[in-house]
Amino acid sequence: MESHKTGLFSNFKSDLSASLVVFLVAVPLCLGIALASGAPLFAGIISGIIGGILVGLISGSAVGVSGPAAGLAVIVLAGIQDLESFPVFLAAVVVSGIIQILLGIAKAGIIGYYFPSSVIKGMLSAIGIIIFLKQIPHAFGYDADPEGDLEFFQPDGENTFSELFTMLDYIQEGAVIIFVISMVILILWETKFMKSIKVFQIVQGPLVVVIAGIIINQLFSGSSLYIDETHMVSLPVAATFTEFINQFTFFDPSALFRKDVLILGATIAVVGSLETLLCVEATDKLDPQKRITPTNRELIAQGTGNIFSGMIGGLPITQVIVRSSANIQSGGRTKLSAIFHGVLLLISAIFIPNILNLIPLSSLAAILILVGYKLAKPSLFKQMFSAGRSEFVPFMVTILGIIFTDLLIGILLGLTVGIFHILYNNFRKPYVVETTKSDDSTKLRLELSENLTFLNKASIIETVSHIPDDSEVTIDASRSHFIHPDILEILEDFKKNAEYRNITLDIIGLDKEHDNPMKKLKKVTKKI
Repeated sequence: MESHKTGLFSNFKSDLSASLVVFLVAVPLCLGIALASGAPLFAGIISGIIGGILVGLISGSAVGVSGPAAGLAVIVLAGIQDLESFPVFLAAVVVSGIIQILLGIAKAGIIGYYFPSSVIKGMLSAIGIIIFLKQIPHAFGYDADPEGDLEFFQPDGENTFSELFTMLDYIQEGAVIIFVISMVILILWETKFMKSIKVFQIVQGPLVVVIAGIIINQLFSGSSLYIDETHMVSLPVAATFTEFINQFTFFDPSALFRKDVLILGATIAVVGSLETLLCVEATDKLDPQKRITPTNRELIAQGTGNIFSGMIGGLPITQVIVRSSANIQSGGRTKLSAIFHGVLLLISAIFIPNILNLIPLSSLAAILILVGYKLAKPSLFKQMFSAGRSEFVPFMVTILGIIFTDLLIGILLGLTVGIFHILYNNFRKPYVVETTKSDDSTKLRLELSENLTFLNKASIIETVSHIPDDSEVTIDASRSHFIHPDILEILEDFKKNAEYRNITLDIIGLDKEHDNPMKKLKKVTKKI
């Protein structure tokens, strides 16, 4: 088990290594989302830098990574076209940031807790499947669809599935060779043997893949296997520092109070906030330490990021699951990894864009395909099926909805179906808290009520997240007849989190039947 380290530099080596992987994933996604949004390519880099550094510093999320959002690409594209001016559109981004800060102050972040766990897991799996499917054409050298596009209907006139057939007429042998070699390297890096060698614990597989891809393609130079610049990363290149500064576009302050700008700003704020809150809950579930992100602070962080992004020419920012999951999978444990990935984006944009532009997209496709697979492992589908119909049906509806429409529509479909499987048995406070304090310790007793549904998630999460470290806690469920799987999952996560916080935990009464399909928790007393 990992040691109890929570400081910004407490996991410096692993965070530094993870930030490099996130950076490699972020570069093509930032550029691709900007392209799909109809914005200047450098706008995607700006939002990636601000999302990493500024939002990373303010956010309370230990492992979440922010940047330009693919889910907002359609709104951004329509907004730029309707306003007929990119500086005026940037004013709408500034407005959205202001609204998000107000939402955070108004404590609207609690909304994120009302999405059932089955829907959140469905979202993660759907994004994993989409990443997997969308990267296959890039792996074969067909790059008509921009990187980062998660929509079913694509800008190139195809859809996610038809693209897989269209690409067969455009296969590039060099791209396929690089992709296959990259996958072999990544799979080897996942083996226990490679992980047992110290040097391979420090050097991440994705870094080796990128370097190998560059070298192999240079060896292909002059042959039919060579991959040209249309199938590589395309970071804007500035010959001088003045040219670099000129890539920034400043917003139009005079447009801030225009009605159409205010409406677009409010739309971006609402949709972006929902995507962020969904991503926050999903990221917290992926976090090995099961930490709980303060959602109101996250909205303030995102709002601040959007104000600055809009002011200097960036796209709207949200917390994003692709980069966040890549961060967690690569060993990121504190927000230093998110911050440093933003620093790497800034350094690369100024000093080494030419080197990054040598990276074949097929190399990056291998990295993202592995990320996608880890988000949608077959074992998760088996777990959700075993959990029963009330969990599996919303899970699958969410997946299919996201794959065949978009993120928010899929989430709403899953949530709607989930509601039909929920019996509103208890709308009162789901527990009674008794607190006893002495000179050197705090004792808390939580007596759960007879029925707890996922609607009780918010209050349960709020309570356990504010329990002081070094406390003695008893959770009594002996009176409970129905406990929703989401509540059991929160208690299971709290068990793991308690180990890191020196909390003595006693859970009783969960060794009997509770009318739920989840594996029941057993009485446990742990002290670390």
